[in-house]
Amino acid sequence: MQNSWNDADLQRSAEEFSGTPELASELAELVYVSRLLGSENSLVMHGGGNTSAKCELVDMVGNRVDVLLIKASGVDLSQVTGHDYTPVKLAPLRNLGHLFKENDRISEEELQRFSTKEFKHILLLNLFSLTDHMAEKRLTPSIETLLHAFLPHRYILHTHSLALLTLSNQPDGEKLCKEVLGEGFGSVPYIKPGLHLALSAHDVYEADNNIEGLVLQKHGLVTFGNTAKEAYDRMIDAVTRIERRISAAGRKQFARLSLPASIASQEDVAAVIRGACVEEKIPGMRDYEQFILDFRTSPEILDYVNSVDLLQMSQKGAMTPDFIIRTKNKPLVVPAPDASDLAGFRQAVHDAVDRYCEEYTGYFNTQHQETGLKVSMLDPLPRVVLVPGLGLFGLGKNSHAATVNADIAASTASAILDAESLGCFESIDDRQAFEIEYWDMEQAKMNKVHNDVFAGKVVMVTGAASGIGFATAKAFRQKGAELVILDLSREALDHAAKEIGGTLLAMTCDVTSRKDVRAAFDGACRKFGGVDIVVSNVGAAFQGRIGDVADELLRKSFELNFFSHQYISQEAVRVMRLQGTGGVLLYNVSKQAVNPGPDFGPYGLPKAATMFLVRQYALDHGRDGIRANGINADRIRTGLLTAEMIKSRSSARGLSEREYMAGNLLQIEVTADDVAQAFVHLALETKTTGSIVTVDGGNIAAALR
Repeated sequence: MQNSWNDADLQRSAEEFSGTPELASELAELVYVSRLLGSENSLVMHGGGNTSAKCELVDMVGNRVDVLLIKASGVDLSQVTGHDYTPVKLAPLRNLGHLFKENDRISEEELQRFSTKEFKHILLLNLFSLTDHMAEKRLTPSIETLLHAFLPHRYILHTHSLALLTLSNQPDGEKLCKEVLGEGFGSVPYIKPGLHLALSAHDVYEADNNIEGLVLQKHGLVTFGNTAKEAYDRMIDAVTRIERRISAAGRKQFARLSLPASIASQEDVAAVIRGACVEEKIPGMRDYEQFILDFRTSPEILDYVNSVDLLQMSQKGAMTPDFIIRTKNKPLVVPAPDASDLAGFRQAVHDAVDRYCEEYTGYFNTQHQETGLKVSMLDPLPRVVLVPGLGLFGLGKNSHAATVNADIAASTASAILDAESLGCFESIDDRQAFEIEYWDMEQAKMNKVHNDVFAGKVVMVTGAASGIGFATAKAFRQKGAELVILDLSREALDHAAKEIGGTLLAMTCDVTSRKDVRAAFDGACRKFGGVDIVVSNVGAAFQGRIGDVADELLRKSFELNFFSHQYISQEAVRVMRLQGTGGVLLYNVSKQAVNPGPDFGPYGLPKAATMFLVRQYALDHGRDGIRANGINADRIRTGLLTAEMIKSRSSARGLSEREYMAGNLLQIEVTADDVAQAFVHLALETKTTGSIVTVDGGNIAAALR
């Protein structure tokens, strides 16, 4: 492993803390070394690992206090800042350790059961109150605070090195680690993080205080030093030695499965898996909790998923307990998808998900009874799906969570292949996994994420770079949806994507081209796993006196204002049927559909047809759980109703522009944001279909009768 320490980079890092002279040295080194570790996925991933420094600070009344600065729970080391470290008074924590060590009446089981409530209470009582030198975010101290506190070293680094886990997750893992690392590292048997692990780690150090670090069996690697660089050098050196040992063993050639002649496409497989891994919010409502998918494949991943031993290897458990709270302890394995029998694959996936849920429920019931933990079962659905012939999917409530789980799954695939090549991969047992998965200190990491009403939903919006489409995309993003935005201009899309922010898919698309529309839906399935809500918004106001209008203009208007909606709808229905979880089709129709204006026939005629298209989809695809609704808006400032057009039409009526735009019963201007909120409202109406809602401030002539 490359040692990336650079004194010049450290100096630049120190400039971040020029305003906090009391903490500048410790924090600069701590943040710098933490980012180095966090930048290497084979050491820590997505909030895993931990780092700390001990220093002396002056409290608000002038007393000098020994303080532990430890990374807060769940913070990503790769992006850590000085404000992500929780300051805790050292003396009371160490006194706690002495108290437990001197009390012979406390059993190991009682140590293991040392309650989270007590743990949190002790840490919160001993948080050091910082002055304005650091922002007090009151983050939750790490679950491994006591381990860092009980050890005497100034800097302590803890990673979940995949190389170390490959070596230690073996039946003879302790022996292998000792052979590679020698006497310089102590060995701590697997123990759930917390007080018992901290006491055990301290005992190992006390037995030989010349060691440079600790191997936490089936958990991680700890190194320490008087400086951050010393601790970091020891970490990199140890991991490098382990990597060389693994490399020397070579990669075993695994026998391969017999695969179908043609493997189904990623986008079709994604939609099938996404549709199978759902739970109804309320039974019978056809409204589902859904996941976003993130796909990974590579020659190494294919070696893993195509192995005849895949089922046996993958069901042994997680590489480290830290992964379990995100990916569950075991992935779902589905059959290889035969492109010639997609219906058969879909049934097989649904059957596999049902079995997975049954087995997970059995695991929960057994361990719930044996451990006596007072917890409720989490959802039983998988967070990783392995697909022979194709690759793997990470599943999450949002795109970030899906990415995290896919990252973990891809790294796990590589590590298990190495572990099985070295010997025989062995994880912790079901009880130990359960105690981690259902430990509220670990669950607290996951519960920090707030999921809004459209979490897990994928929304596609056409014409999304401006006007109503842009406002609609923003409105769905604000409610937690993942976005696919389509428009003709790449430049306009890039600008819109930047303003909306976050992860989204922006694709150029000519909605009058079936090829472009199909590509857009394939892109959505590749990026997120499917599509749930489609807002078909594109339109243009072609004008002309109907008795004089050229056929070419009328056909052009129908292509954009009618057929584009049909193309979008057909592709949406195709994906939604594969998912089998229903869906929502929303259309921007127009008041012209029921209240035509003079010389607006070329625009109004296809819009009237689109209004009936809404109703036809509601009629024909309600049985698929697909709802179809539309909005008739009027006088919205967009690229369709331009400033020049507003000026012209208001002048023709002898009105001011303000009077023209507010020419409705409520005498107020209707905006693109108003239309966007109406689309959001319709998407939430689970028992409404075939509806056309007017958003025009009130116009009796345009009201549907």
